[in-house]
Amino acid sequence: MTRVRGSEDCGNSPKNSFVEKIAIALETGQVEAGDFSEGVVWERGQVDKVIGRQAVTEALASNHQPDSLTIEHAISHGKTGAASGHVTFANGETRRFCHVLEFTSVKANCLSMIWSYA
Repeated sequence: MTRVRGSEDCGNSPKNSFVEKIAIALETGQVEAGDFSEGVVWERGQVDKVIGRQAVTEALASNHQPDSLTIEHAISHGKTGAASGHVTFANGETRRFCHVLEFTSVKANCLSMIWSYA
């Protein structure tokens, strides 16, 4: 099981907490399908694009589980959000990440677009 250290940005912000939850899901593969719109698009890197809720959840299920995950920042404004941090794997490898998120509405409880950078 991945050890998670959350951001201090969340405080009393449900939107920031949701951004953090999504970042954890994207890095660990432990997702709730309802967090993604049916037509969600996930762009990973320059050419890798995953389209649709089922395809995204299947892609996440194949992620390697990190030993630890640190969310440094989780922020939101209107229909967008972003989270950054790093993961450490069992072999000692560390990888930084940033996920930029677009929500279906300003409620910020369902994703329509994800851009991931590692």
